[in-house]
Order: sequence, then structure tokens, then C-alpha cells
Amino acid sequence: MKPRKIPMRKDIVTGEMFPKKELVRVVRSKEGDVTLDPTGKANGRGAYVSLDVKNAEMAKEKRIFDKAFGVKVADEFYDELIAYVDHQQARRELFGDK
Repeated sequence: MKPRKIPMRKDIVTGEMFPKKELVRVVRSKEGDVTLDPTGKANGRGAYVSLDVKNAEMAKEKRIFDKAFGVKVADEFYDELIAYVDHQQARRELFGDK
């Protein structure tokens, strides 16, 4: 059988390409709301960040999503992103790649 193609996406913080499963999608809706999209299927403009706490913290420092989406993103969103990435990173370490 032919091996399956792995979808790749670019991490907005580092500019590196990663398999889609190793990233979390952040979405800006038409109304301008910026939210996390763990399913990867929400409507709106999406950007990806890797499941690495350092990258999530760098995104907060440099206000990456403010620039990418052209809207002012609250600090609470960045804190939520860091907490989510930290949780997912811990899950991967405990349970392996799932």
C-alpha cells in the first residue's frame, strides 16, 4: 500500500513546518474574536503554533497573533494558549504520541 500523506503546516512563531497533529490552531472569526481551535475545523482565518511552551511564551512576548490577525488580542488569550500548550505537552509525555 501507498503510505499516507501527512498534512504539514507552518508554525507562525518559528516559521518551521510540522505535521498538523503537532500544532494547535488559533482562529480569528469574522467578528474579530480570536480563540483556540483544538478540533482544527472552526470557521475563520487560522494560524498554527507548535505544542511547545517556549513557542507559546514567545508568541505572547512578540504579540504574534496581534500582527497575524490585525486585531488586538487580550493577554488572557495568550495565557490560555500557554496553559493549553503546557497541558498538551504533558499529555504527550505521559501517553506518547496520540
